[in-house]
Amino acid sequence: MRAGKMAPAGGGGAVRGLWALLAALVCARAVAALTEQYPTLSLLKQRQGPAGGCASAGEWAEQYSAESDSSFLHFHESDCDIGGSSSCESVLSLNTEKILSQGKLLAEQKRFPFATDNDNTNEELAIAYVLIGNGLYDEAIRHFSTMLQEEPELVSAIYGRGIAYGKKGLHDMKNAELALFELSRVISLEPDHPEVFEQRAEILSPLGRISEALSDLTKAIQLQPSARLYRHRGTLYFISEDYATAHEDFQRSLELNRNQPIAMLYKGLTFFHRGLLKEAIESFKEALKQKADFIDAYKSLGQAYRELGNFDAATENFQKALLLNQNHVQTLQLKGMMLYHHGSLDEALKNFKRCLQLEPYNEVCQYMKGLSHVAMGQFYEGIKAQTKVMLNDPLPGQKATPEYLKVKYLREYSRYLHAHLDTPLTEYNIDIDLPGNFKDHWAKNLPFLIENYEEQPGLQPHIKDVLFQNFETYKPDVQELICAADHLGSMMQYETPGFLPNKRIHRAMGLATLEVMQAVQRTWANSKVRMNGKTRLMQWRDMFDIAVKWRRIADPDQPVLWLDQMPARSLSRGFNNHINLIRGQVINMRYLEYFEKILHFIKDRILVYHGANNPKGLLEVREALEKVHKVEDLLPIMKFNSKTRDGFTVNTKVPSLKDQGKEYDGFTITITGDKVGNILFSVETQTTEERTQLYHAEIDALYKDLTAKGKILILSAELGEVDAVCNLILSLVYYFYNLMPLSRGSSVIAYSVIMGALMASGKEVSGKIPKGKLVDFEAMTAPGSEAFSKIARSWMNLKSISPSYKSLPSVSETFPTLRTMIEVLNTDSSHCLKKTIVVV
Repeated sequence: MRAGKMAPAGGGGAVRGLWALLAALVCARAVAALTEQYPTLSLLKQRQGPAGGCASAGEWAEQYSAESDSSFLHFHESDCDIGGSSSCESVLSLNTEKILSQGKLLAEQKRFPFATDNDNTNEELAIAYVLIGNGLYDEAIRHFSTMLQEEPELVSAIYGRGIAYGKKGLHDMKNAELALFELSRVISLEPDHPEVFEQRAEILSPLGRISEALSDLTKAIQLQPSARLYRHRGTLYFISEDYATAHEDFQRSLELNRNQPIAMLYKGLTFFHRGLLKEAIESFKEALKQKADFIDAYKSLGQAYRELGNFDAATENFQKALLLNQNHVQTLQLKGMMLYHHGSLDEALKNFKRCLQLEPYNEVCQYMKGLSHVAMGQFYEGIKAQTKVMLNDPLPGQKATPEYLKVKYLREYSRYLHAHLDTPLTEYNIDIDLPGNFKDHWAKNLPFLIENYEEQPGLQPHIKDVLFQNFETYKPDVQELICAADHLGSMMQYETPGFLPNKRIHRAMGLATLEVMQAVQRTWANSKVRMNGKTRLMQWRDMFDIAVKWRRIADPDQPVLWLDQMPARSLSRGFNNHINLIRGQVINMRYLEYFEKILHFIKDRILVYHGANNPKGLLEVREALEKVHKVEDLLPIMKFNSKTRDGFTVNTKVPSLKDQGKEYDGFTITITGDKVGNILFSVETQTTEERTQLYHAEIDALYKDLTAKGKILILSAELGEVDAVCNLILSLVYYFYNLMPLSRGSSVIAYSVIMGALMASGKEVSGKIPKGKLVDFEAMTAPGSEAFSKIARSWMNLKSISPSYKSLPSVSETFPTLRTMIEVLNTDSSHCLKKTIVVV
């Protein structure tokens, strides 16, 4: 078939068919007044390898779009009318000529898959491939089908038709099935072409048939390995959360072709998801060396630094991504979330608003916008944003997003907070006021399906939102109070990956520390406190409740609730505080410092277990354990016993001070594994009613003793008394940590109580928590309260309290309501850096 000047009556059957198809297509679209543009694709470039293989359809599309230098004309209503004018014919002729000329050149150079020895057949095949390249999939399918009627086993036409079905859209399962059917036919006819297996994998993977797609890519690699195939397979392993195998494939891909910024980025992401943040950062930087304007690499680098807790480096890299594209929604979202968790709510809000301008239905940005407003006391805007998230009901069979699951709890909590903005904090109690089932479901992050739930009253117009309060408007002594709180709060920061400094939390917990100090001093001086509408002597729970109220309001997203105030049914079943240390290949970097300590503990318990249950095999187990240097290697050891083949649990014990020789349940360590070597290494505390009562009795006894010794200390500041009081404070909090009585925030709440109570005794913490250390895990892994006290005191560097603390105003009187608390948390603290902080 020769392509000369086009005329309706000229050429072979395929060309006549093409003319008719294009005529119908052009005039139908003109009638509909569509103005679609079809980018032409440059010639299909076949990557010839040793076996004559060619690139996948995905790569052709990349090459076409990158090399395209022209486009089809726009079709406007004026271009042709229903009857078909000369202008319609001229447009049609021009576009048909373009397709035919591209097809002719493509055919001459045989730059399409499975070219034949017949020139006419090749030209007809090439035309159909050009139609695919121009997005005219139905026309391409009809063109291939016409050819297959004459020659049913024409491999290139079967392959092309399969590609066209896939390109039509896999959201229609019929297209997917037809695409897979055609590609499977090609494989049966030509089983040694890697590109066909790769193309079939490209259809299978978006359908969720990942294992089949991986099998196809493995076959393609066996036939003819390439950097692209390793990268493709690595991506699927990555999606499957097999990050170690994905890393191997990206590494192989990069060995074959070093200059692949995308493969380098994904290599970095395999590190990132395994908690290997420093290695991830190096890979992201390498990707940026290869592609200086790589937005995703800057974004990923920002997120890695955020996980390391390096706020400045994270900000710098998010900013670089936004300089390249100020409308990059994912970067705006991630930067906004980082700013929120840094306590910079105003700045966070700007990012969420910009995100929503670009993507009005972005559920994460919408939720975070509502949360930011509520945290700052702007309830009207906050609830408006929350309601928009609530309208995004999941489609049938679709999984609800975390934001959708949380938003109704946040809205109800927001309404409650707004109603109590101006009520004295001493007159109400969230743990008592909020319905039990609501609290239970909220803490467990369950769907909001609560029977007979009565919604909180809507916003009341007479209660106004919280207004911004300038630092300068506070009296000088209150300014000193705020600056002292900022300093104390910063002493609680964990220098561990995963803990981003949060200046809002710092201030809240610094104020909590000062309020605890003042309340404990009053108690030791026999003064009563007002709590929950009653005036009485302070109990240990009241001391912790001071810190709880500040932690709650600093971040209303997190339910900080007393577990023993949950419904009896929930508590009788046990309320689990669960932490995954290793899940599959994902390592929780926050707790890495404690892996070896826990490993030694597990080894000891295994030996005790075998000593009691398998004394004959004890020597063999002991020898095997000596070779174990990481948790992952423990499972094979436990397979000596059939009962522990799939995994095992080990329980810690907490010795009592009150009843010598008695022990309480600590936390449970669980290790399980599957056939492919993925493990789950986790710890959890199960807070049952019985366990809670035992711990409460211990804490009650310690608090009683602390109060008695505190009263003596007020009268005589002898060194021995101070030391005894210090040990009692640390012992009391040791049991609090092991009990884990709160749904969230136990660690920082307890540490602020330690610092505040020590200040009441005349001692100030001047040392920071060591790098990698977590106070709650120090308590949970210590063999007893004395050991914990010794460890804590080693870094606290206790010194005599600065006299200036005594002159600070009362925290509870200065900030007596929720409104005043939110105001002080919103206030800019940069002035404190310019002042001489009273505590230094």
